[in-house]
Amino acid sequence: MADTNLLAGPALRRLRKREGLTQAGMAALLGISPSYLNLIERNQRPLSARVLVQVIERFEFDPRSLREDDAIGGLDGMVRRMADKRFVDLGIDREEVQEFLAAAPQVAAAFARLYDSGGGGSERTMVEDAATAARRAVERWQNHFADLDHAAEDLADELRLSRGEIAAALSERLREKHQLQVRILPAEVMPGQVHRLDLHARQLQLSEMLPGAARRFQIARQVGVLEMREGIELLVAGANLASLEARDLLREHIADYFAGALLLPYRRFLRACEATGYDLAVLQRRFAVSFDQAAQRLTTLGRVGERGLPFFMAVIDRAGRMTQFTAGGSGALYPLEGARSPAWVPYAAFERPGTVLTQAVTFGEGDAAGRHWFTITRTVDGDGVMCAGRRAVVLGLEARFAADLSYARGQSLNRDDAVPLGAPCLRCGRPECLTPAPARIASTLPRPRSGS
Repeated sequence: MADTNLLAGPALRRLRKREGLTQAGMAALLGISPSYLNLIERNQRPLSARVLVQVIERFEFDPRSLREDDAIGGLDGMVRRMADKRFVDLGIDREEVQEFLAAAPQVAAAFARLYDSGGGGSERTMVEDAATAARRAVERWQNHFADLDHAAEDLADELRLSRGEIAAALSERLREKHQLQVRILPAEVMPGQVHRLDLHARQLQLSEMLPGAARRFQIARQVGVLEMREGIELLVAGANLASLEARDLLREHIADYFAGALLLPYRRFLRACEATGYDLAVLQRRFAVSFDQAAQRLTTLGRVGERGLPFFMAVIDRAGRMTQFTAGGSGALYPLEGARSPAWVPYAAFERPGTVLTQAVTFGEGDAAGRHWFTITRTVDGDGVMCAGRRAVVLGLEARFAADLSYARGQSLNRDDAVPLGAPCLRCGRPECLTPAPARIASTLPRPRSGS
């Protein structure tokens, strides 16, 4: 971002508060005066290139998240709204929309909010917009909510959570502090539900269909909802999301985040990751969690001074739809260009359920940074209630960070050996490749890992 007239005051203020810094503290780190920082935060001074570089270096911050228009879907989101048939006669082109966003971002946000709340799009489009807005809010935090994470770690230490007594400790917490009993009910009593809070009976009711890891997660989640309500609501309010649906989605994500942080306390989990080479099979057993719970936690390790590897996570169903995506601190962009290519290993994973498969790939021409990625894939099965089908869970990080992974041993991390995704065979540009996609997939599959 070479824009030297970037007005990004609110975004910089959110970063400062996220890091728990005063204006004087942040100003000292950036080498500027507190009064100048105050002017920047009030959008009375632009964020200069020099200060922006300091922000990136000091906080390992993604400069794209300084753009306020992200909250309304960025340029593409505003272009879609302006394409409404009611505005066709105005002939508004993409360049004009870009000028509008640059000159008056808050007015643009107000227009987007009014349009979205006034039924400007179809119900499906509004749902998609809500999901996009919530996802972008999570990306601005790089999926790391520092205060909640510390609170979860402190609570885990207080309860002395350890494998074999997690559920008992959490259930006892609900009973003693909130007068709630955990009760497992038959599936026919809870049709289409996995959990239900019955305040009249003072019970957290869980379906018998939930496996052990999912039960523990739901109990941890309920503890978080009850004890961290204020912190969760502050985060939701601070995101300034326009629609109720987007706020609800963000609230759900943060509640899930806390549950994961409680079951996988930050420092203990990070030490285990580093000691095992991020071996998920070991991590699952050590912390009594599922593969997807451990994978999701890997996208949250962004604590300043104690960062883990920058993973993204995606979930893909049998139809090839990406039903979940979390960028974490990876810098991966959604949608991943070429993610529906049959040459990508997740689509072969369904033929080898439960086996961990690895592959180095490039995600098409849209990745202007020229990065290539190391991906780890394994299928997981649904809970039989809300999610009945099998799906592939994908973890990915830039190959330059993958050397210490247990999964990368014996694998080439050379970009020339990466499988290019996003380009049809006729445009692939790999003259040495004489085999069809299925054969290329087969050639990248490792032997099944023991314990996978």
